[in-house]
Amino acid sequence: MNSTIASQVFSYATTVIALHCSGSGAAQWRKLGEALGSRHAFVAPEHYGCDSTGPWSGERAFTLADEAARTIGIIDAARGKVHLVGHSYGGGVALRAAVERPERIASLTLYEPSAFHLLKVMGAHGAHALAEIIAISKRTADGVSRGDYRGAAASFVDYWGGRGAWEALRPSVQAALTRWAPKAPLDFRALLDERTPTSAYTSLSVPALILRGQHAPLPTRAIAERLPMLLPAARLAIVEGAGHMGPLTHADKVNATIVRHIAESETAAWAGRLG
Repeated sequence: MNSTIASQVFSYATTVIALHCSGSGAAQWRKLGEALGSRHAFVAPEHYGCDSTGPWSGERAFTLADEAARTIGIIDAARGKVHLVGHSYGGGVALRAAVERPERIASLTLYEPSAFHLLKVMGAHGAHALAEIIAISKRTADGVSRGDYRGAAASFVDYWGGRGAWEALRPSVQAALTRWAPKAPLDFRALLDERTPTSAYTSLSVPALILRGQHAPLPTRAIAERLPMLLPAARLAIVEGAGHMGPLTHADKVNATIVRHIAESETAAWAGRLG
């Protein structure tokens, strides 16, 4: 963890860590940082594959634990408990970090976390959703293996954002996603191969808000609806009119909900301390 992040973390009573989705970056959460104001230290670390972080080293098979290590370092450096926020892939990373440091988590807010390994234990409904995500994963990986990074990125974006989402992006954003595309198969594989058992989530007794868009795709909709059954203190909320990319397309509504959940979690914690 660099010295700038460390100084931010140590100088506030409570830290909020926000983890972005695949192909995005810290800027995804800029409005959330503004909505939280100066009361919290706000940290939005970037994943492998981002320009600021660089590619995965390739020294071994990539895992979700490798991605979560940076976030765990920030948690360990923080003074007191932290609030974890995650969207899609960032939600999967947040869950992994929370399982690693359950005693350091003040609250969880997860927007359609892509914890795809959970689909394997969800019966026929989960199997159908799993087949869908494996298909898009294979299509993306095939594009990367052919060297068609742009095509792989376009396919990825249109799946999560809806048909035409890629063409609607600015050329500079398309170029950034094309550079990022070789990381996409690693993200899918890490999420699909994650081995955290469901029992680990049932022991994660922190205030948890699971969000999903009204028009969520099948895999993340199934996961969002299952997690409140596993996390003891979780509830599900649906963002009307939104899809999987709600934190970007409906940022004001989503961010207000996140800020409210964090505030309510802190109020409840203080009430508990006061007896």
